[in-house]
Amino acid sequence: MTPAAVTRTTGTGGTHEGTGGAHDGPARTRTSGSRDATAPADATASITGPPASLARCRSLVRPALADAVGRLHPWPGEMAAFSLGWSDTGGTPAPGASEGKGIRQALAVLAAEASGAPGRSAVPGAVAVELVHAFSLLHDDIMDGDETRRQRQTVWKAYGTGPAVLAGDGLLAIAMETLAETPGAGGGAAVLRLSGTLTLLVRGQAEDLLFADRPWTGPDAVRTDAYRTMAEHKTGSLLGCAAALGALLGGAPDRTVAALDRAGRHLGVAFQAVDDLLGIWGDPARTGKPVHGDLRQRKKTYPVIAALASEGPAARELAALLSSPYPPGDATAARAADLIEAAGGRTATLTEAHQHLDAARACLRGVALAPDAVDEIEELLDYLALRTV
Repeated sequence: MTPAAVTRTTGTGGTHEGTGGAHDGPARTRTSGSRDATAPADATASITGPPASLARCRSLVRPALADAVGRLHPWPGEMAAFSLGWSDTGGTPAPGASEGKGIRQALAVLAAEASGAPGRSAVPGAVAVELVHAFSLLHDDIMDGDETRRQRQTVWKAYGTGPAVLAGDGLLAIAMETLAETPGAGGGAAVLRLSGTLTLLVRGQAEDLLFADRPWTGPDAVRTDAYRTMAEHKTGSLLGCAAALGALLGGAPDRTVAALDRAGRHLGVAFQAVDDLLGIWGDPARTGKPVHGDLRQRKKTYPVIAALASEGPAARELAALLSSPYPPGDATAARAADLIEAAGGRTATLTEAHQHLDAARACLRGVALAPDAVDEIEELLDYLALRTV
């Protein structure tokens, strides 16, 4: 598979197209950044396809990931393969199905390379975080009642709730087993780090579910700082863990592992902010999500929370619309989207995303890392932030 090249139209750095092999040489100090940390949130960019690093890292990790899934009982294994986009129901190969972006496995590999180790040293960590991500999606879809993901039925919709829970449990079990079997001194520390991340994932999901019962306005309303914490736990913790595991298994010092963990957490908050924009204004043909889908479900996403906090006329009308006992129809959802934009929710969300991306870049620049691998990580940051906005 050959992904399209990434082209930038901003003056924030040259295009990085090299995919190469693993970076086997020693880590080199990065003395200057390749992005302008002061670039405005609405900076123009053109993304014509995913970075080549995603496909390169996927090809490195895929054999070990398939071996791990193959340890499951055939029935949950079939569901796992369906969830990963490898097959249809019944186990028939599905070459046209989406396998997702593979961000977490790529972060693990790139973090190892950035630390001066070969990318293959991170494969057990990459497999583990990809399996945990798949596990979390299976369970999240059940809790949220989502019937489609990546333009296909969710596992619980295709197989039933009980079987989907079982498949998710199996994915989690083999993720831990994969790390526990990692040779060398880093295996135990890797298991401990992933276990702590799972605790944060549960915390973030609990916070997200509890948000649904809180009012839109008033002293008990969800504020942006609470939402930011939830996003770091639910989304950022596993991205941070992916990068940290890659560095840890690559033999990086504690300071480097911690910096890459922080970078991944900031990326997670930015990713969630962009995802919230997709849930309101994304193109269904590109995102696989219905237009205004989050508004129809009355989700407390960052654009909505930020818009309501503005307390102007648009915010007051928006609060009245969202507080209606009747489910929002097409016209109501479209009006709500207009009000969110008028109240500054869209701009505030873009600003939030770019602030966290700048913070992630600062983390990368604060330690000695291999510049070529850092360029690939920063290219990934650009792709995630600018893919739709």
